[in-house]
This record gives sequence, C-alpha cells and structure tokens, in this order.
Amino acid sequence: MPFSDPNHPLWKPENLRRAIHAAGVALWSWNVTNDRFAMDEKAFELWGLEKSGEVKFEDLSAHIHPADRDRVRAAFTATRGIVGSYEIDFRIMVGNEIRWVSARGLGDDTALHEGQMFGVFLDVTGRKQAEEGNELLAGEMSHRVKNLLAIAMGLTTITSQSATTAKEMAKELTARLAALGRAHDLVRPIPGSQGHAALLGDLLSVLLAPYEDLGAFKGRIRVAVPRMGVGEAAATSLALIFHELATNSLKYGALSTDTGTLDLSGSTEDGAVILNWTERGGPVVEPPDGEKGYGSKLLNRSVSSQLGGTISYDWSEKGLLVVLKLSAEKLAK
Repeated sequence: MPFSDPNHPLWKPENLRRAIHAAGVALWSWNVTNDRFAMDEKAFELWGLEKSGEVKFEDLSAHIHPADRDRVRAAFTATRGIVGSYEIDFRIMVGNEIRWVSARGLGDDTALHEGQMFGVFLDVTGRKQAEEGNELLAGEMSHRVKNLLAIAMGLTTITSQSATTAKEMAKELTARLAALGRAHDLVRPIPGSQGHAALLGDLLSVLLAPYEDLGAFKGRIRVAVPRMGVGEAAATSLALIFHELATNSLKYGALSTDTGTLDLSGSTEDGAVILNWTERGGPVVEPPDGEKGYGSKLLNRSVSSQLGGTISYDWSEKGLLVVLKLSAEKLAK
C-alpha cells in the first residue's frame, strides 16, 4: 500500500504522533491575536513546564535566556512579515540546565489558519554544543600557533646572537624547535583536573629520551617527580629549559661521557615544585667565567618570567646540581 493512499496506517493520527515523537519534534500553535501558545506534551517537557491548555508568550519568555529574550520576541513578531520558512535558535533555562531550542515554521500572514500560526520546537542542544566546541578548538589552535610563532622568532633571535656560523645556528635552532615539537606532541587533555596538557613526569621523560640513547647503557637517565599536570604554556617553557640543560650536559657535563648519569627528582613545598637536576660520572665542571651566555639568559627568563620561579647552580666536584623552584600554579597554566 503506497504512502499516498489515505488509508495507509501512517496517516492514522496516533501513528503520526508516534512518528513525530520519535523524531523529537515538539508541536506548537501561536494565536497572533491574544499572543497565546498551545503546545503538545513534548513541548511542555522541553520547556520544563507543567502541561496546560495554553501558555502566554510571557510564560515562555520567563524561561528564555536573558541574553536572548528580546531577540526572540522581536524575531517572533517579525515572522509575520517573512515569506516562506524561518528558523529561530535560542537558549532556554530549565532549572540549572541551559538548552538550545530551534523554533521553525512558515511566516507571512498567508500561512495563518483561523488566526493561528503553526510550527515546531526542536532540541538542538547537542548540535550547538558541538559548534561551540569546534569554535573553541579553532580559537585555541589559532592562539597556540601564534604563541609558537612568537617563540620561534624569539629563539631565532637568541640563536643568531650566540652562534658563530650559519651552520651552527641552523643546528642549534633546529634542536630547540625539535624540543618544542616533542613537548607539543604530548599536549592533550588530562582527566581528573590534573592540568590541561600533560603529566609532568611524562613530559620530562619524553624531552630527555633522545639523550638516553646516546650513552653506553640504558637507564642512565632517571626521572622521578611528583604526579601532577602541566598546562600548555608551562609545557613550552619546560621544553626550552630542559633542552638547554641537556644540551649543556651533552657538551660539557655528565651526558658528554658514555657512563655519565643524570637524576631528575622532585618534590612539592608550599605551593612550589622543586626539581633537582643532578649530574654524576662526567668530567669535572666549573662555573662559566664572565658574562652569562644566551642559553643561560634563556633559562633564567623561562624560569622566572614564565614559571614564576628561581634557578640555582652548585658546581661541585662530583658533578653539576641545578635546583629549580617553580610555581605550582604557573605549571598548571
């Protein structure tokens, strides 16, 4: 039996209601003379209202989000001048919950039937949340790209001032950018409100992994730090800091020998995170003479400005000890 047959079961009123309900469609009619709405059970449920015969626009307006209320009133009034279909999306408040509703119908007075305008309400909360999520993601990616470009330009300037040849500059700049890349590969949401990018121990292990492969044995680099999350900005700063420390160690310290070891441990204290960088088994190290190099300036700037902390050095005969005291609050950003 074709759908066009008026005797088809689909056209029975009870089956039409079942189909409409299954689609999540809520029905309404608007009496443009007395400004009253008649709605089906699904519409009352959507608006969080007790079922009744009719409701005034003011009854519905009380549930419309304050930021959308005037716009919705103006839009409904304007529908009488619209030829063809219209769609109005707005927010309503049901208790503490915010829902997005789409009101759809046909405009123009020619669409009126006995003074009534007819239409539907649809719950489009899921679609709107997805759209907002996409907009947030696009904004975040734009912000992240701008930050990375700014950092890359700063690193280029610093490296150009410290390198003596174009080849040396290219090598140092590539290594620093690669460290940033490793950090950002790890950036991801963390459940349980532990931060917004990565776990501190995971991040440090990834940053130091390339240097582990340069020794005579595995396990010469050990990372044991508090379990905590770090934010995107902190991940970028930490990448720069530990790349510089590891590069210096590879040039002059424990990582310059096959049997040198590096121990990176940590603890928490009064809103601060203490990280101890301990080198052993390398050549005797001495504090640098004269003015600090650009690598040291980069370290100090990253620690103090970006992470609200301090950095100190102990040039002992056993090996270099670097103590970083960082703001736990800054690490989470």
